[in-house]
Amino acid sequence: MRALMLPLALASVLALAGCTTPEQRAAQARAEIEQAMVVYGPACARLGYATQSDAWRSCVLHLSAKEDAERYGPYPHYYAGYGVGRWPGGWWGPYW
Repeated sequence: MRALMLPLALASVLALAGCTTPEQRAAQARAEIEQAMVVYGPACARLGYATQSDAWRSCVLHLSAKEDAERYGPYPHYYAGYGVGRWPGGWWGPYW
């Protein structure tokens, strides 16, 4: 019984640590946007967009999304493996 208590307690602590409030998620999103402005803002300014304009912000978001797509792929990982030529049935995968 004691052998099960430690893993259960550890799993409970880890599960609770993964919970975040909406305020914490909003703060994380703000931090990510601020980081993107620091990284991509100068490039967008050199492309001719006025700093802090809507077009400049759009440029920052597009460059950030482009790098994310290049780094992580254009689609979520759970779609990997499905597609024409991969499984019988084309796009539907093996279970449809």
